Amino acid sequence: MSEGNKIILLVEDNPDDEALAIRALKRNHISNEIVVAHDGVEALDYLFGTGVHAGRDISVKPTVILLDLKLPRVDGIEVLRRLREDERTSLLPVVVLTTSNEEQDLLDSYSQGCNSYIRKPVDFIQFSEAIRQLGMYWLLMNEPPPV
Repeated sequence: MSEGNKIILLVEDNPDDEALAIRALKRNHISNEIVVAHDGVEALDYLFGTGVHAGRDISVKPTVILLDLKLPRVDGIEVLRRLREDERTSLLPVVVLTTSNEEQDLLDSYSQGCNSYIRKPVDFIQFSEAIRQLGMYWLLMNEPPPV
């Protein structure tokens, strides 16, 4: 898979955080396609080709999922649980990217199989740097599982 078709699935319900993440990715020259899901249901529909994404070619998977926890309809922990229990998505890299500083969220995220847990920095410069490092690691350095 060439760098150009590595997809980032950003699961984020807050429009400001969505805009900040996209701006930080672009500012750091991460030009990968970014698919945004605004809640857990939309994320699951995208990944499994159901609902609003019915008929989507689900063999095209994101290289990394940036998953917020506090989502409407289906929260991030439940999204993670459903991904891990399905063999089609069980190995997809999932980075929890959240403002939560609750220890239980951290424990639940790892117990459900997240690959990384990052608290969103409040400051844009720090947030931009965190996104740059995420992009560099997950899109360039990390060796994904074979398809």
